Amino acid sequence: MAVKEGEETVSLVDVLEEDEELENEASAVLGGSDADQCSFPQGYVKRQALYACNTCTPKGGEAAGICLACSYKCHEGHELFELYTKRSFRCDCGNSKFRDLKCKFYSEKEQINGENKYSHNFFGLYCTCNRPYPDPDDQVEDEMIQCIICEDWLHGRHLGCMVPDCVELQEMVCESCMNKHPFLWTYAAHLAVPCVPIASPGIKEEEEGGGCTEEASTSTEKAKENSIASCKRTHQEMEGGCKLKELQAVGQKRDQSGAVFWPPSWRSRLCSCDGCQNSYAAAGVSFLLDEADTVLAYENKGKSSEQEQRGHDPLMSALDNLNHVQQLEIIHEYNDMKTELKDFLQRFAAEGKVVTPEDIRQFFEQQQNRKRRRADAAQFYCS
Repeated sequence: MAVKEGEETVSLVDVLEEDEELENEASAVLGGSDADQCSFPQGYVKRQALYACNTCTPKGGEAAGICLACSYKCHEGHELFELYTKRSFRCDCGNSKFRDLKCKFYSEKEQINGENKYSHNFFGLYCTCNRPYPDPDDQVEDEMIQCIICEDWLHGRHLGCMVPDCVELQEMVCESCMNKHPFLWTYAAHLAVPCVPIASPGIKEEEEGGGCTEEASTSTEKAKENSIASCKRTHQEMEGGCKLKELQAVGQKRDQSGAVFWPPSWRSRLCSCDGCQNSYAAAGVSFLLDEADTVLAYENKGKSSEQEQRGHDPLMSALDNLNHVQQLEIIHEYNDMKTELKDFLQRFAAEGKVVTPEDIRQFFEQQQNRKRRRADAAQFYCS
């Protein structure tokens, strides 16, 4: 295969690394969950990938959630809603909410999991606009962000503030949850990213200060420095006291509207005195003190687990022994396989079906059969 001068090329290593990145993203969500065994015996799992079955528990019925393994084994061919991850949830598959369906892993389950929390997400609806995602009637391209407290997903344009893009953001608390837990507004005034109101119609984002400008970055860093300095002063003055009361004494205020974005490690700066811990427990937000509760920690765990299972990849080592033309030939074969696999998977997505390991095995068996037929045909014409 000849390569024209000036033609842009990529190496097979580049292609595989790109695919590995996509695989890591999937592992981040699914890697921390067991695809082979129902999570029910583990009780209320700290965090796991969850699904809701619209076939078994449609809107108008009782909300229910199922684990990754049950989505494969017990609900194959059903219409499922992917819920990403939820905290402190016990698998409902096969309990009283499912009528005639029995869990194939555990036939006898408690009638109801009383500590599970449900929302309109379990019926495929999201955000304050109560719409599905993707929404066939919404032509606006907009990312969705999950609130770390209610765990609902909200459109960026419905957060009441601009989604900052000039600082590293890890977590968001929606305005509704901020108002339900007003003590967080005190911390927001000292720790959170400054709020930039959503631009008014007809006004460019840059004019509202929503872009990543040097001035915006400087003001953000300055606010962080001031809050850190004030925290140090008050902590030195009242060592061993309540951090929340210390911040309240400073009197720094923030406009109490819109969602709040928090920088990394903000949880470690929440007060953990006995009084505050009791308040967190009463409000059902004790998890805020647990930095391992974050989705980021769950994703990193999934990535690490998947990488350990893969170990050393002999394919990557073998590439060093191929010349550039051979690598390009393999890229074309590889891209053809990717296209066919994408078409194959799109059929499942269109029908709302879960792809099982058996489906993937059959796909690659078909690929091998086609390759054999092409080889036989080539041999016939050459003989």
